[in-house]
Parts: sequence; C-alpha cells; structure tokens
Amino acid sequence: MGTITSINGIAEDNISHHNGGAASLYSSKNGDTWGHVSWTTATGGDSIATDGDYKVHTFTSSGTFEVTNVGTDASYSWLVIAGGGAGGTNWGGGGGAGGYRTYHSSDTSGGGGSESNGSFSGTGSHSVVVGAGGSSDGSGGSDSVLPSNSITSTGGGGGSNYDYSGGAPGTGSGDGGTGGSGGGSTNGAAGGGRSSPTQGNVGGSSAGSPYYPGGGGGGASAAGANGSGGNPGNGGAGLASTITGASVTRAGGGGGCAYAIGNRGSGGAGGGGLSGYYPPVVGGTSGTANTGSGGGAGYSPSVVSNGGSGIVIIRYKYQN
Repeated sequence: MGTITSINGIAEDNISHHNGGAASLYSSKNGDTWGHVSWTTATGGDSIATDGDYKVHTFTSSGTFEVTNVGTDASYSWLVIAGGGAGGTNWGGGGGAGGYRTYHSSDTSGGGGSESNGSFSGTGSHSVVVGAGGSSDGSGGSDSVLPSNSITSTGGGGGSNYDYSGGAPGTGSGDGGTGGSGGGSTNGAAGGGRSSPTQGNVGGSSAGSPYYPGGGGGGASAAGANGSGGNPGNGGAGLASTITGASVTRAGGGGGCAYAIGNRGSGGAGGGGLSGYYPPVVGGTSGTANTGSGGGAGYSPSVVSNGGSGIVIIRYKYQN
C-alpha cells in the first residue's frame, strides 16, 4: 500500500475536502494511506530567519529552544561552537578555537561533516548554552551545549606565555592548553592538544631562543602553525558552514607572538585574533565574537586578547 502526498498536484496537507467529505477524516483512499503531513514549530534564539522552506534559529547568547510540535519530517540540522581560548601574553601562543560540532540532514548543508544525531525526540524546552571566550591571560573558552541532542562542544585551549602560565598553568612547561582546538605554546614547548571527540585541531609548538616565537592556536579545519626562527606561528583556519543559507567561516585560531622582532602571527580564517608585537609594543586582537575563535597572543602582560564567544544554530523544515 502506497502513501498519498498529493492529488492533482496539490499537497494532501493543503486539501481541506475530498468528494464532499472533510479530508482530515480520511485515513486512506483506494487502499493508499493519506499521510496528513505536519510541520515542526519552535521558538527561541536571538534571531529567527527563513531560508526557503527552512527556519533558522541562531543563539548568540544562552537561551531556551522551545519545540511546540514535531513534524512528520523530524530531522533537523545544528551547529554548536564553543568559546575560543584567550591568547597568552608575554611572547605567548595564540588561543585555540572553541570546539566545532555539526550535523546536517541530507537536504541541508551544515558544513564540517556530520554526526549521527539529528532528529527531534519530542516537544519541550531545551536550555541552550553559548560558551564565553577566555578573558584572562591564556584562559580557555567555555563549553557550548545543545541539550536536546546531548551535544557539548569544548571550549578552546588558552595560549601559554613565557612565564609558564596561561594555557597550561602550573605545569612549568609552557605547553598550550588543551581544548576543542589546542592553544599555541611558547619558549620551546609543545602546542596544546584537542579534546575528544575530535572537534578541532592541535595548537602550534614554539621554538626557543633567541626569539621564542609562539605557536598559533588550532582552528576548526587546521592545526596552528609552529613558531620557528623569527616567525611566530599563524592560527589554524576555521571551517565554513552554510547552515544559515550563506557560507560563513568560523572558529579560527589566534596567532602567536615573538620576542623583539616586530613580526605578527596572523589569525586563522573565521575570526582568529592577530598577535601583538614589539617594537613598538602593540597589543594583539581578540577573537571575533560569536565565531568561537581564539585570541591573538600578546607581547605585553598588561594586555589580554580574549577568545571569541561561541554560537549555536538550529535549522529545520517548516513548510513545503
């Protein structure tokens, strides 16, 4: 037995009467099932946009996603990016990007691959968390959470600084911090690792004297570059997504900084911060807000380049 979706080119959900009877009272016609398609309805987010037959809810701050009806097509797409790590000061390493996790259904491009977790489980309220970027010397970013699918993206690792603090405080190693993407290191140490499940890339390592060039922070699609010679490492590139209907790159790593040579590590594509430099003393730049990008490393300990805050985006079909 087949399923009726339309009659004479008209979607069955839009047919109010058939042969003099209310269409809603028919469960079958000539032995075929009459499906009566319904659509998902929901509220929540800092903005709600439409893209063709899809609605897109964007959370740039924490809030509630309220599902009031789960449609016949219960699949949906999502993008969850955590806050980026802050750059390390004092010839430091760049901050790592926040964890980048995404699912896209077969008819919606979400970018960055997919995870097998993209169906509404039912109606109800879901407290969406958007992670903040790291805001002190070499601090990591905060996690972003989509509870309806038990998805947590891990905050980016902070960049370390020459005083062996920041990205991996208390280790005495100068390693970059571990996170969704790892932070860059300084003073001959190793770049920060990435969290499990994989949601980013490692931070760059650093060469030692004479210039102590810091490594770049890892990005969503590439590792941070290693600092070498007179060249600090650039931040790793972010990753593009078309979940909103337009291609947008997010979650770039922050650039590393070097001692007394005037070179700057560039931020990774997608919002990574540019490092500071000397001479003269110029501060680094912070990761772009709501991209989950890492902050650029600094030269002066008095100036901190923050990580960019995260973002959560949800997309579903609401009409045909």
